[in-house]
Amino acid sequence: MSDLMKVGNDFGTSGTFKPFTSSLSGSQRVNDAHGRFLDAALGSRLFSGGAGLTSIANATFTIATLGATATPVIGLWNPLSSPVNAAILQATLATIMTALQATGPGGYQWAVSTGNSALTLGSFGFSRKTLVQSGGYCKNMSGVALTGLTNNLVAMQGSGLGGGSSYNLALLATAAGFQTQQVTSIENLDGGIIIPPGGVIALLATTTPVAHSVVPSILWEELPILP
Repeated sequence: MSDLMKVGNDFGTSGTFKPFTSSLSGSQRVNDAHGRFLDAALGSRLFSGGAGLTSIANATFTIATLGATATPVIGLWNPLSSPVNAAILQATLATIMTALQATGPGGYQWAVSTGNSALTLGSFGFSRKTLVQSGGYCKNMSGVALTGLTNNLVAMQGSGLGGGSSYNLALLATAAGFQTQQVTSIENLDGGIIIPPGGVIALLATTTPVAHSVVPSILWEELPILP
């Protein structure tokens, strides 16, 4: 078997055998030949979901509500009948304060639940290959109540996402002293959290926000369950 490399691209379909490829300088191309999500997108495994501008000024968006009335700021459900695992790759959050008097979310936590088969809401994710809401199994639950949740959520870990007022108490902004806020944030989970069939993941605030709205999104890859 030859150990020679071919210079440049050598595209092929699944199941074909191809030589290793190199850059023009002869170095082996082992990563960054394309964007890091391209392989998952081309393989129809990459999906995303989110919500439009959504007010989160309610205790249902916080860790004080962990049952079926909980509403994830960002969320995903992998149905119990699904044949895939969902690897969470990335989450983003754009936050805006909608009034001069506002209370911040107090930081966010990821909460999870397993063994859920009867959630009634949510929507399928957008395929990052076809740009249509089909081809996947998981349901985007961002800004949607977890109606039908069988097992309560459990707070798992803190999140790197933030935004809004940096205070978790009510403050009144004025022209002389506006409240500070982080407008957008991104968390690269890079597949470090797997949602199995029946699993739910939800981003929840730790304080009930007042006068805060968000535009959330989540990116995940659906992978076959292997023995």
